[in-house]
Amino acid sequence: MVSQLTVRKVLEKAIQKEIESQQLYRNLSQKMTDEAAKDAFRELTRQEQGHQALLEKYLRGELKEGALKREQVLDYKIAEHLEQPEISLRMELKDVFLLAANREKASHEFYLSLAGVHPSGQVKRLLEELASQELEHKQRVEFLYTETAFPQTDGG
Repeated sequence: MVSQLTVRKVLEKAIQKEIESQQLYRNLSQKMTDEAAKDAFRELTRQEQGHQALLEKYLRGELKEGALKREQVLDYKIAEHLEQPEISLRMELKDVFLLAANREKASHEFYLSLAGVHPSGQVKRLLEELASQELEHKQRVEFLYTETAFPQTDGG
């Protein structure tokens, strides 16, 4: 029997994904030699901690306006947003940035999907803001990817 996907389960999974992102970005920041990359991953870690705190607040029922009941069953697909490729110790730096960009893209789509099932109100706005922030994260790591994958030469 397939278990029902409730708001509670989605929020718990989202919180877990935020924690995993924090751990990934913290680890990457420690392994980077490039200061810009270190700073980018440190900032992403801090921002993902903020996302975790907001989602935990929703899970505890502290956000009221526009909130769905935590036990309400949701009928939409999100699994494609939750699967992530395996990380290899032999990954090139550009591939690490690409992995991070894909993770941020999935988070962006995930929060947009959640916002889509919520009525107007505080929670919908929160989820839309999280989606926007994840898109900003994607843009930042994509910039780092292009700087790494396509470095400038002296000739321009």
